[in-house]
Amino acid sequence: MSLPPNPENHVRPVSEGRRDPLIQARGLTKVYKSKSGPVRALDGLDIGVPQGTVTALLGPNGAGKTTAVKVLTTLIKPTAGTASIDGIDVTARPKDVRRIIGVSGQYSAVDENLTGIENLRMVGKLYHLPTEQARKRAGELIEQFDLADAGNRPVKGYSGGMRRRLDLAGALVNNPRVLFLDEPTTGLDPRSRLALWDVIKSLVAAGTTLLLTTQYLEEADQLADTVAVIDGGKVIAEGTSDQLKARIGGHRVAVALVEGFDAGTAREILARYGSGEVHTAGDGRSLEVAVTEGPAALQLVLRDLEAAGIQLHDAGIRRPTLDDVFLKLTGHIAEAEGESAEDAGKAKAAR
Repeated sequence: MSLPPNPENHVRPVSEGRRDPLIQARGLTKVYKSKSGPVRALDGLDIGVPQGTVTALLGPNGAGKTTAVKVLTTLIKPTAGTASIDGIDVTARPKDVRRIIGVSGQYSAVDENLTGIENLRMVGKLYHLPTEQARKRAGELIEQFDLADAGNRPVKGYSGGMRRRLDLAGALVNNPRVLFLDEPTTGLDPRSRLALWDVIKSLVAAGTTLLLTTQYLEEADQLADTVAVIDGGKVIAEGTSDQLKARIGGHRVAVALVEGFDAGTAREILARYGSGEVHTAGDGRSLEVAVTEGPAALQLVLRDLEAAGIQLHDAGIRRPTLDDVFLKLTGHIAEAEGESAEDAGKAKAAR
């Protein structure tokens, strides 16, 4: 799938020589009211996304990712702090911001009773495009997103991956220079996730500036130039995916023992080649440790385990997970928090 560069449209171009990030937030704070007291969904969030690049907000449910997107896309107002898109204040000039952005949320915002083409034409009308222009744009996007065969079928018969592609196509009807994707592949099967990654990569290659939220380190690794790790409504670490993984160890060597009484010796062997604490899981027979060179460390560990006469059910290497990142950076495992308070307060906050 190949997407051409966005054509020129009615919005003003980015100022030549602009040094400020195209997407910028400083000290963003959002406080929701709940029965148990105020909940700070955002707590001084700072982010900046240069033109033509991708920044991923990485964190668990409740970390503040979706709240940040809602503020930046003018859906809710912040309690404090500032945010701008191409120099336009999102609070002071929300209508101007909406003209230059596209948004795709966690769940496909499509009408199941309409066809794919009809959904995109409807979005065009919402952007006040002339009827013929909306029809032409819908046809272009249906082709670009490999939905031509299904374009005239009701969306209720679409697969999850097809719905997500249609939803993303809808976010591009107005040829936005800035795109927000809120957990775009949540709930998709691996094949659909990979297909959507290809679409997103094509958009970025065509010059789109992108801010996406995700729970998946692999997704951030594939798509983002910069990853901002969020916890408790603020950025706790920022850098490339490789830089973040290097901070927590690029790989993990994991072994599953046949006999629990071998755990002590196995722990000593893993510690010998690891770069951090050896962690034990389950019934005490599953152990793992961070290593700097995964394949080489695994070979050495297996050699020493065999020499010690320790039998294994399984052994291997894996890449860090989101929980690995948070455990290293915050001292706790990633866990959902604050979502109910956000849901309870969003209606009032949007007024």
